[in-house]
Amino acid sequence: MFVQYLPIFTKLDDKPVLVVGGGDVALRKCQAFLKARANVTVVAPEFCTELVELADQGRLTLINEYFDTHHVLGMMLIIAATDNEAVNKAVFDAANAQNIFVNVVDDQPKCGFIFPSIVDRDPITIAISSAGTAPVLARRIREKLETLIPHHTGKLAKLAGEFREQVKARFNTFSDRRQFWERVFDSSVVSKVQVGDEQGAQQQLNDMLTQPSAPEGEVYVVGAGPGDPELLTIKALQLMQQADVVVYDYLVSDEIMELVRRDADLVCVGKKAGHHSVKQEDTNQMLVNYAKQGKKVCRIKGGDPFIYGRGGEEVQVLAKHGVKYQIVPGITAAAGCSAYSGIPLTHRDHAQAIQFVTGHCKKDGQELDWRGLAQSNQTLAVYMGVIKSPHIQAKLLEHGRAPETPIAIVENGTRQSQRVVRGTLGELATKIEQHNIQSPALLIIGEVAALHEELAWFGQTEQVSSFAQPITQVA
Repeated sequence: MFVQYLPIFTKLDDKPVLVVGGGDVALRKCQAFLKARANVTVVAPEFCTELVELADQGRLTLINEYFDTHHVLGMMLIIAATDNEAVNKAVFDAANAQNIFVNVVDDQPKCGFIFPSIVDRDPITIAISSAGTAPVLARRIREKLETLIPHHTGKLAKLAGEFREQVKARFNTFSDRRQFWERVFDSSVVSKVQVGDEQGAQQQLNDMLTQPSAPEGEVYVVGAGPGDPELLTIKALQLMQQADVVVYDYLVSDEIMELVRRDADLVCVGKKAGHHSVKQEDTNQMLVNYAKQGKKVCRIKGGDPFIYGRGGEEVQVLAKHGVKYQIVPGITAAAGCSAYSGIPLTHRDHAQAIQFVTGHCKKDGQELDWRGLAQSNQTLAVYMGVIKSPHIQAKLLEHGRAPETPIAIVENGTRQSQRVVRGTLGELATKIEQHNIQSPALLIIGEVAALHEELAWFGQTEQVSSFAQPITQVA
């Protein structure tokens, strides 16, 4: 199999390059060359203001002439960036005659080299090329990689470079050196660099080099959002792919679980109403045990870990046992489900306040302030309220909330199977039974729920609606 362009990285420090053209396109190419510390010469009958300013700063040389073949002599790379096809062809022919690499902008057949899309994590550089056939597609791939590759990657590479000679002196074989760097990049050196503690990372790397020690564990408490994988934060995705062990709940969607590191151990501690497979205390201890074994543990939760996710309880235990941890917030179900249902949680005409409430409390928990929850002109977002919906309905009506208050029940919010059931507070429990609503589901109670018909995607008008298209297209 042959490739159209051999991917290479060229060192251009003080090397002569020529740009023919004096407009905005030529300027962009000059800026790329200057970033690579090349010795840039620009030939054109006139120049844009920015090029003149760069010349005044001594950063490049301007030749105020029409292109001539002698301009290519002694050059290493050449760019033709004019809007005159005859001039561009003349540059191409002159460069080829001297066996000099040349690029005619936006004319792929006249390109001996091309500029790829770049993901820059200096000194780490990733180039993506479509061989000039689909530059917009290459740019989109670059955008995807930008979200996957942490910005601290460059700092981590620079730190490794500072220790490269010491590691070579310490380990005689390539295999030993590779295994050492594997341990480094699997250690908390990475997280120290990530949070800006470069001095601590340097000290730890030095300690690892001089006195081998057991790997240090860490726990990432990560919010996965309500289900749509595109709602994951960049940091959540990065940590999911670093983890040795992933401890997850039933509320985490299959699409999100597909994104975790392939060789990670998966441990389900899911809880369903009436079927708690693992006690919370056991989950807490499990996180501690894995971390003490030197594992990187991703404790991934649906929604946000600190909003009815028991993340606070787990972090308290981690702190008590001296386990390092990071907390990554996620989009909570109320925000995700309401947005994907076209229901604003607050609205100047309908709701000036919002309360998040759980329908599932500890058995000995305090009773909710039903009088406060029954106030009008506010929105209630009720988590885990399906089973207790008759009780919730009765208490709100008892304390003065009107039976005709609009409600919406969002089942599997933000997912491809999302379903929205509309009704009134007086019908809440009946609607849930009638439509066989299953968890996960969010109850939205308040005047804003009536806006679903007006604002929902695809113009749904029925009280029961479901998204027939993949949620990624909807969002």
